[in-house]
Amino acid sequence: MKKNNVFELPSLTTALSLLGMASHVETLKAENKKISEQAARTILKALDFKDSYTFGHSMRVAYFSLVTGTEAGLSPEEMTELELSAIFHDIGKIGTPDAVLNKPSRLNEEEFAIMKQHPEKSYEILQSFPHFEKVAMNARFHHERFDGKGYPQGLKGEEIPLAARIILIADTFDAMTSTRPYRKGLSYEVAFEELYQFSGSQFDPKLVELFVEGMRKEALKGEEEFFIPLMDRRFNKNAA
Repeated sequence: MKKNNVFELPSLTTALSLLGMASHVETLKAENKKISEQAARTILKALDFKDSYTFGHSMRVAYFSLVTGTEAGLSPEEMTELELSAIFHDIGKIGTPDAVLNKPSRLNEEEFAIMKQHPEKSYEILQSFPHFEKVAMNARFHHERFDGKGYPQGLKGEEIPLAARIILIADTFDAMTSTRPYRKGLSYEVAFEELYQFSGSQFDPKLVELFVEGMRKEALKGEEEFFIPLMDRRFNKNAA
């Protein structure tokens, strides 16, 4: 029995030590994540100062994306990834010249080529943050099309990360329903029809169905604001 106890005690001590180390590692990970998120909020403030429209657009895209993610039954971890990815999908526009970013009319071919660089710039900014690897990739690919005709890499179908496919729908929907200096925003129902029209080519058809279903449920709530967890605040749905 003593011999057994001799072997059991070091084993128990080692197990407790490993548990303590694991707990410490998880604490460090959580602290690093909080630091990264706080730094990201600071970047968002810079984006808001530079271009308040893009900031508001990013919040609405996050809201639309989370509605879709809920309909898709994503896990809490996936929802957090989706929220962060949607919020920061356009962060690369910080590096876009004001003359292009704030142009009050449609972009010409040269200007559009400059604008198309923002997903890669978003990726470059986000990949430096710990725990933001997937967020960076989702931001990078949010302009890829389901039929492979998007950019920057021409990914197709499920080669495109799920969050990026969701964000493309949310991003396009907000662009269609927002009023800009050169055109009036579409109604939600007209925008839904536009999404259906390009379902299977530009957009993942299953996700379009989930998006529209989720948005119609949201409309029934009659709420004027939506809540973004990372920002810990509410935003006006009709801010566009």
